[in-house]
Amino acid sequence: MVLPLFRYDGRLAENTQVLLDGPEGHHAASVRRMRQGEAIQLTNGKGARATGSVVENQGKTLTVFIDSVAVEVAPAPSLGLVQAVAKGDRDELAIQAATELGASRVIPWQANRSVSNWNGKEQKSRDRWQAIVDEAAKQSLRSIFPSVEAILDTKSLAKSIAAAPASDLYVILDPTAECSIAQFVTELQTSQPQSVTLVVGPEGGISDAEVETLLSSGAVVVNLGSGILRTSTAGVAAMAYLSGALGFWG
Repeated sequence: MVLPLFRYDGRLAENTQVLLDGPEGHHAASVRRMRQGEAIQLTNGKGARATGSVVENQGKTLTVFIDSVAVEVAPAPSLGLVQAVAKGDRDELAIQAATELGASRVIPWQANRSVSNWNGKEQKSRDRWQAIVDEAAKQSLRSIFPSVEAILDTKSLAKSIAAAPASDLYVILDPTAECSIAQFVTELQTSQPQSVTLVVGPEGGISDAEVETLLSSGAVVVNLGSGILRTSTAGVAAMAYLSGALGFWG
C-alpha cells in the first residue's frame, strides 16, 4: 500500500507526536479526510522521511504519531534542469515531469527565443514554479524536493557554467549535435561526475549564438535522435534516459 506523503517542516523524530497544520494539514484533514489509525508519511523535503499514523483529525489539522524516521540520500550524479521559459504551460509541464523523475534542481532560463518573459514578475513566477515542483515531489513520494533557483539570462547562465567545478556537467540538448545521448552516457560512466544539468531551449530552439556561448563556457552538446522534441518533453526524455542508464531505476 502506498502511503500518502505530506510536507512537515518541523522536527521529525521517532516516538514523537506532531501537529500537521497549515495548508498541508488542511489538505490531509479536510481534502483527504484522513482518519484515526490511518498510516501516513511526513517529509521535510530535505531527505528525512517519517512514517506513522493519524492520532486525531481536528478538521483542519492532523495529530500524527511518528513510528520511524529514515534519512535518504539523493543518487549520484544528481540531475538538474535548466528550462527555458515558454508560452502556455509547456515549461511548467517540463519541470513537473522532471521533478517526478528525480530532478534535484530547476533553473529558469530567459533564452533569446523565449516567447514568455518574466521581466517584472521574477519572484512571482519563481514561486509558482517552486509550488509546482513541490506538488510534483509530493505526488511522486519524494523525500527530497528540488529547489527552483533564480532566473538566468544566457550571459548569466554562461557565467554559472564557467564557474562550476569540473565534476558538474552542463548538457545542451540540440538536435543538430553530433554526439548522441547514448554516446554521452558511455563517456559519463567513466568520468563519474557529481551532477549533470540538462539545458533545454524554448519553443524556437536555442540560437546558434547561444550554443556557442554556452559551449565556450564549458557545456557539451548532445542530440536525442533524429526527431525534434518540444520544450516540454526534451528534458524529460533525456532525464528518463539518464535515470535508466545510470541505474537509478534498479
